[in-house]
Amino acid sequence: MVPVIDVRRATERYHGGDPVAGIDSRHAFSFGPHYDPDNLRFGAVIACNEERLAPGAGFDEHPHSHTEIVTWVVEGELTHRDSTGHETVVRPGDVQRLSAASGVRHVERNAAAVPLTFIQMWLAPATPGGTPSYEIVHGIADSTPYAVPSAAAMLHVRRLTPGERTALPDAAYVYAHVVRGEIELAGEKLSPGDSARLTMAEGLEAVATSTAELLVWEMTA
Repeated sequence: MVPVIDVRRATERYHGGDPVAGIDSRHAFSFGPHYDPDNLRFGAVIACNEERLAPGAGFDEHPHSHTEIVTWVVEGELTHRDSTGHETVVRPGDVQRLSAASGVRHVERNAAAVPLTFIQMWLAPATPGGTPSYEIVHGIADSTPYAVPSAAAMLHVRRLTPGERTALPDAAYVYAHVVRGEIELAGEKLSPGDSARLTMAEGLEAVATSTAELLVWEMTA
């Protein structure tokens, strides 16, 4: 079967946030007031938000449920606190996962004196409900995928040097997001904030045309 490739550009993202409060948000999927019935999800991914917070800015305590929330910091430091008692600082190279399950509340802030940029990805679990949980992996390596079993998904981090090639997973659904740098994929040039949605991916490679960082979700359902 020939893979189906759907490229979405950074400029196509829905612009949200609160500029007065120092929050700039870019949504890859239908989100909040930006309702788009044709862009609700891809595989298990239901949100991929680029968040930029000025020093001191943040999201006050708010609720989530029935969602796996995975966060990747691009630059700066994210201070996280949730109703299950966890309070951590997430830095570049760390993977943070909050399983909202039956319900959890959390606060996200930039408590540092420098700007913060992070990517937050939401996945729908196969079975809703359960007990909320939290995990952070510090300094994840390229060779160590991060599994989210409840969503039948695996996160791969790919850091590439110019000219370097990396094979994408062969899977029913693959979501690739360019964090930094530029890559070529199936004849398409992708820049920071661009993404590719791949259906029935098989034998595909990404080639870095500059120093690049790529987040890749491998999903079986």
